[in-house]
Parts: sequence; structure tokens; C-alpha cells
Amino acid sequence: MSDLEQLTQALARNLKRWRGERGFTLDALAARAGVSRGMIIQIEQARTNPSVGTTVKLADALGVSITTLLDHDREPQARVVLPGQGVRMWSSREGSEAHMLLGDDRRGPVEMWTYRLEAGDGTASDPHPAGTFEMLHVTEGELTLDLADDRYVVPAGGAVSFEANLPHAYRNEGTVPMLMTMAVSIPPVHGAGGRPS
Repeated sequence: MSDLEQLTQALARNLKRWRGERGFTLDALAARAGVSRGMIIQIEQARTNPSVGTTVKLADALGVSITTLLDHDREPQARVVLPGQGVRMWSSREGSEAHMLLGDDRRGPVEMWTYRLEAGDGTASDPHPAGTFEMLHVTEGELTLDLADDRYVVPAGGAVSFEANLPHAYRNEGTVPMLMTMAVSIPPVHGAGGRPS
């Protein structure tokens, strides 16, 4: 079975499991995530490979990390991700890409990513649920962060943190590649009638 087939199967199994644990019907999850009921059915039956945007919306609606939805081999104590073993979640024709390295849900969903943006390239993100927090550390080049109507420039060695419930975009306006590590903390979601803790 290929890596892509393993991820598709894991996503199908884990989406069904988490939807059941949260007590969400297909219609309830579709409404929370802004994803069609038909798409959720296709994903749960492992008949489609959803976009990163769709996967993020489903994870946000369930209050779990993307890694949890894609995890097919969870280790109990420590998880080591060797170079090149992260899951590529996004790429562009220009050669930019983002990899999900780690994620955990034991104390509320948290994820770790790496980004490489080629000169002149960028990517935008829809607003995440209220309470979602991002921390970015730029290791090479210079990041331009658009957060709603504000613009922030973060040089190599610098870091930035922000509430991610606003539209935001990461851009490289420089002439060399920009590399950064990102940590995302997502507020926990409880069942259909539950309250966040």
C-alpha cells in the first residue's frame, strides 16, 4: 500500500472515529466545518483524497490536530520524525512546501509544521476557530505575515505569535528562500452539546 493510500485509509478511519466520539451527525459536522455532507461521506469511505483546506476545516471542527486525523501508527511514549518523514500538506509550482511534522491531542490539539517559501511565493489561510494560536520562528530569509489588514515583517532568527481566528497569509517578498517552523495550538472541542474546557 502506498503512503497516499495509507493516509487515505487512516483519514477515513479517524474521521469516522472522531465524529462518533464528538457525537456529530454527518449534517452537524458538515455545518461546523463548512464541508459538504457528500464530501465527508466520500472521505469516510476512503473514496477521495481531500485538499489540505478541507482537512484543516474538518480537524478544526472536530477540535483535533491534522496529525490525529492522518495518524495510522501512533507511538505511546515518544515520536521521532526524521528528516524527510513529515507529511507534505501543501506545495506550489514554485517549489514552496509545508510539512506537518508532529501533532498531539492529549492536552488540546497542537501541531508542528515546517514551511519553505521560495522568493516571491506565499500561501493564505482561512480564519481558524476562536482561540487558535500560532507561533512562527523564521530560520532563513524573511517572512511577511499578513494578519487581516496588518502586515508584519519577521527576519531570520525572529519569531511572531498571533491569534489565528483572522484571515492570514505567509509571504516571501525577498530574493532567497524563507524557512520557518510553526506551532499551532487549537482549542479543544467537546461533543455536540459540550462546552470547551
